[in-house]
Amino acid sequence: MFSRIDHIGVAVQELEPALELYGGSMQLTVAHREVVAEQGVEAVLLDVGENHVELLAPLSEDTPVGRFLAKQGPGLHHVAYQVTDIVATLEALGQAGMRMIDEQPRTGIRGSLVAFIHPRSTGGVLTEIVQPAEVH
Repeated sequence: MFSRIDHIGVAVQELEPALELYGGSMQLTVAHREVVAEQGVEAVLLDVGENHVELLAPLSEDTPVGRFLAKQGPGLHHVAYQVTDIVATLEALGQAGMRMIDEQPRTGIRGSLVAFIHPRSTGGVLTEIVQPAEVH
């Protein structure tokens, strides 16, 4: 079902200080930067081998990441797994009794299709499934 870890999402208050840490001190290279208005974030993907760290800064306090930061503070937000057929994966997860946040895929960073699994179904970890744009 899952082919690999696509990225680890990290919620941050502001991107520039986070980029100084990840890009400067940790020497990770920026692969892509984009505002994803549908999700209420500005996201930066940083290369880590074949995978990524995704820094997420809220566009406002009244967004999922904004509310997460208000409640939890900065840090690990989600783990994302790559799939080749997100529709089939959503169907299989639903049949397995997983509680979904997204019943249908939506557009994510770089034109990917994404959907989130509720943390109550995944041991407390917000889980994203990602079908990269080049697959659909």
